[in-house]
Amino acid sequence: MSFQRWQVGKRESMGGGANGKNLNMTASTAIDPLPLPTSLPGEDIPVEACNPKASYFTKKALPLRQISQYMANSSNKKKIFNDPIYGFVSIPDELHFDIIEHPYFQRLRRIKQVSMTNLVYPGANHTRFAHSLGTMHLMRRAIQLLRGKGYEITDEELEAASLAILLHDSGHGPFSHTLENSIVQGISHEELSLMVMQKLNKIHGGRLDMAIQMFKGEYKKGFLTKLISSQLDVDRIDYLKRDSFFTGVAEGSVNAERLLEMMEVVGNELAIEAKGIYSVESFIVARRIMYWQVYMHKAVLSAEYMLRNILKRAKILSQERDLFATPALSFFLKHQNPFENGDPDFVLDKFCQLDDFDVMTAVKAWRDDEDRVLAELCRRLTDRHLFRIEMRESEFDPNYIEDLRNKIAAYYGWTKEEADFALLQGVSSNHAYHPKKPAINILYKDGTMKDISEASDQLNISVLSQPVVKHFICYPKELTK
Repeated sequence: MSFQRWQVGKRESMGGGANGKNLNMTASTAIDPLPLPTSLPGEDIPVEACNPKASYFTKKALPLRQISQYMANSSNKKKIFNDPIYGFVSIPDELHFDIIEHPYFQRLRRIKQVSMTNLVYPGANHTRFAHSLGTMHLMRRAIQLLRGKGYEITDEELEAASLAILLHDSGHGPFSHTLENSIVQGISHEELSLMVMQKLNKIHGGRLDMAIQMFKGEYKKGFLTKLISSQLDVDRIDYLKRDSFFTGVAEGSVNAERLLEMMEVVGNELAIEAKGIYSVESFIVARRIMYWQVYMHKAVLSAEYMLRNILKRAKILSQERDLFATPALSFFLKHQNPFENGDPDFVLDKFCQLDDFDVMTAVKAWRDDEDRVLAELCRRLTDRHLFRIEMRESEFDPNYIEDLRNKIAAYYGWTKEEADFALLQGVSSNHAYHPKKPAINILYKDGTMKDISEASDQLNISVLSQPVVKHFICYPKELTK
């Protein structure tokens, strides 16, 4: 019997029934029927067969609450979600559904994709959850197109690649890259993602073995691993398209469908047809624009480094006394390297309880903490009273930095050690295209291939492949008054 959407309709829609009530049912996805009694105490509602060939429900009178129970217990895991970027996207099978429903993955709903960027672009509140689903969709679309060109990709490989990219960001902590190596030191989000995949693999009886191989770059078909991680992978395509959409930075958008349509496989490598070269150029330029206009925007950098120093200060104080925090956050504030010194499964479970809410709840509470440094940083961040930032291509003069440190200490009445928490220093750098990493290859009709930096005739990609490095320093704006 096929049932998915049930709604109570007028009597005329079903042709009458007991007690003058009817149920209108619309057939959709097939599910196995559960054994139902023919009669139960309560108000009976006649149920007509929505499928003329079906006989299970035909002319049986079943209570409405029993029908509701039937639907609640039914297994229907082929879902569709409406993505603002790609439209309707399907969850392909039960395994994908179960992994998406797992708390480790659901946590990504509560982690912003672009961290503090919403302090500059108010619409940038999208999540790692949406991004991960988007990459899954692009992976399946890419493989569909490659299969259409005659390349052999088995159903098992399709499933593995889809799961690998779905879980590629599952190891991100609160505020994504901002707090990486801050809450948990000495371990990257890629390593944590691998730990999550291995844990889920145990739960599902080894069904993620191939996905893990692909994620680690060890699978025999290298072009599938390149779709997961390379200089032109579905991860980058989705985050550029998604981030540009939600920030409103139109220059950062890319033509995802065109890039996927132009993909070919040569030997064991991924390549782009020569006629798609302009789409690749646009992709590289978009990446440069998004890095400096969005991800490394001055105000975003200031906010992110303020948040890092808040966590740094909180960790120091947590060694001396109890700070207000959720149990998961409190655990990581008190333990410096828990993955090295503790039970990995226990620590992973603790980590997968962390999200943006843990951190911001604590930051709001710490506004009134007795520690004057922590309280000041938290008040400024929550009120968007951000530090001023200076950026330059060369390093700052040590005497200038020392002068700022002294001014901060004098302004607040802090020690020089405390003043360091309000004097933020760092270096930001970006390669729009990295010449020392595996190339984006352009495939010509004669079968030859060239690196995009050599093949581009309209744009000097070799210039964009040079790193842009900027030194910056942040301090309270009041010092300049």
